[in-house]
Amino acid sequence: MSAPPLVMHVVFSFSVGGLENGVVNLLNRLPAGLYRHAVVALTECAPAFTRRVTNPDVEFISLHKSPGHGVRLYPRLYRLFRTRRPAIVHTRNLAALEAVVPARAAGVPVRVHGEHGWDVSDPAGTRRKFQVMRRAYSPFVSRYVALSAQIESYLAERVGIAPGRIERICNGVDTGRFHPATAGRAALPGCPFTAPGLVLVGTVGRLQAVKDPLNLVRAVALARQQGGAAAALRLVLAGDGPLRGALEAEIRRAGVGDVVWLAGERSDVPELMRALDVFVLPSQAEGISNTILEAMASGLPVVATAVGGNAELVVPGETGVLVPAADPAALADALRLQAEDAAMRHACGAAGRRRVEAGFSLDGMVERYAALYRKLLDEAVPSSLSA
Repeated sequence: MSAPPLVMHVVFSFSVGGLENGVVNLLNRLPAGLYRHAVVALTECAPAFTRRVTNPDVEFISLHKSPGHGVRLYPRLYRLFRTRRPAIVHTRNLAALEAVVPARAAGVPVRVHGEHGWDVSDPAGTRRKFQVMRRAYSPFVSRYVALSAQIESYLAERVGIAPGRIERICNGVDTGRFHPATAGRAALPGCPFTAPGLVLVGTVGRLQAVKDPLNLVRAVALARQQGGAAAALRLVLAGDGPLRGALEAEIRRAGVGDVVWLAGERSDVPELMRALDVFVLPSQAEGISNTILEAMASGLPVVATAVGGNAELVVPGETGVLVPAADPAALADALRLQAEDAAMRHACGAAGRRRVEAGFSLDGMVERYAALYRKLLDEAVPSSLSA
């Protein structure tokens, strides 16, 4: 019997992040024996992160790319694709898009490119340079996957991709792993905030500029200055990254060291979610956020910035609140209101759980990717599979 088709997932790096979590979910949930998989990181597959992949039929390849354009990697990628003979190369985001060129040159019959969101250097997707780059690579892409309606519109209207070449597949969340606490806020080992009556707000993500954790620290400081119920606010920041030093300095400057816990990178995110009262995502740019979906599945109200796909997930007044990006005063007001109204928090959390169950299941996401791969392989010229 012939081996199942090989799908090579090309990413800039394979380490902690929402995009990467989506890849992990896909690798773990696609039916065994349907495809073989390899993850190709242009930089590095972090060993600790690769252990999240439970599918034994996955290979991890790190190319250790140096800064700059990836054209220097083209010969190596070409040889990799010719040697491994993948049926599908699936690149994700602009940083990995250039790999479709050597993939086509190597005769890979299907080249899928996923757009998950924008970086802080182009938070609204308005920079002409990046639109032109995406358009230049479009002849090498078989099909695009947009993770939100906003990204779908961007690809069609600003990049100029024909709508028929774009498939919208939103992220899904494992509602079995992420579920509400059974009786009030759960205890989390190591958390310093255990007193009854506190309101724990928190976020999970890499400490980098696009996630804007500095804005969240400033907002908590402003909210607490208003007194009243806001005095009960405590902040949990889970994650690590290049902004940690700046974050520690801002915590000291704002005088909130006693109400902020830098929890570091966590492997127990479901448990951490159940230990919060409110989830906050202060990003400057987002696609369809995995962490928002995980928070909603955990029965938490969500306060998020009105960027990217956040408005497709958070229904203001029903599942949470949307505020402008980089506006600590607006975020502070939203946090104060959450601290003041426990009934509203519980109602929004319950509505968020229902919304996830109805429209953002992990099984549904995996089914759509499986169907897309199958359709594209069926459409590929048969001779190309053996070229």
